[in-house]
Amino acid sequence: MTMPKVTIGDLELSRLIVGHNPPCGNSHVSENMSRDMREYFTAENVVKLLHNCEAQGIDTWLARGDYHHVLYWLELFRREGGQMNWIAQTASEMHDVFQNIKVIAAAGAKGIYHHGSRTDSFWLNGEIDKTQDYLKCMRDQGVLVGVCSHIPEVFEYIEDNDWDVDFYMNCFYNLSQSGARESVIVSEAEQGPEDHLFGSDHPKRMCGVIQQTEKPCIAFKILGASRLCATQEQVRETFQFTVDNIKPNDAICVGFFPKYLDQVKLNVEHMLAVSETLELVAA
Repeated sequence: MTMPKVTIGDLELSRLIVGHNPPCGNSHVSENMSRDMREYFTAENVVKLLHNCEAQGIDTWLARGDYHHVLYWLELFRREGGQMNWIAQTASEMHDVFQNIKVIAAAGAKGIYHHGSRTDSFWLNGEIDKTQDYLKCMRDQGVLVGVCSHIPEVFEYIEDNDWDVDFYMNCFYNLSQSGARESVIVSEAEQGPEDHLFGSDHPKRMCGVIQQTEKPCIAFKILGASRLCATQEQVRETFQFTVDNIKPNDAICVGFFPKYLDQVKLNVEHMLAVSETLELVAA
């Protein structure tokens, strides 16, 4: 099989997307793992990862729009002939996020989505409508427009109020359940323990939201930031659960940390296997 495709607007992309947390050193597990990621992901190894993904059928990178890491890595990748689509997250640490949106659009992002932690903060502070100002700025740049959140009710609110949005970024786990939080990438704080944020009932709740909207969704953190990776059988089962509970035109974003294991190859194999199962059931 070849990698299945989905569409967002007029953009066709691989159903499996590579994420940005490991290269940016955000493990959601421990400071030791985050440090291990930061030490492994030199610019050379980030570019190597992207080439490996592209060679195995993954044609899209979902990465934050910061200027000193991601744009630099993308430039190096492109100089070597890399042609992956880039869907960008707003960089909330920027003094002017509107300017950030304009810069990353000019740098070639096919789509931009509002940073999930910042969306969550707006929601929890009763200011969710402020998000629309940033979405309008994205629309003005001519890119696909998205919203990310870890909170299911955010998407229900957006749907009820018919916002001008092309796609959603849906986290399988509500990391903001205990209140507003800042990404460690933005705050530059040490990675604290987060096991209590990964509730076993969370994925079903978010999948219910995904199934209720006609908009394309990108499901992420499906493996619980490595918490569902004890065995490859468990990983396969999680991929199967995901494709069984999202819509056919929804995508899956997974972060890869290939220092100890060829996670790109393994996760592509899982994606293809569960996709083949879906085709057999459909037939």
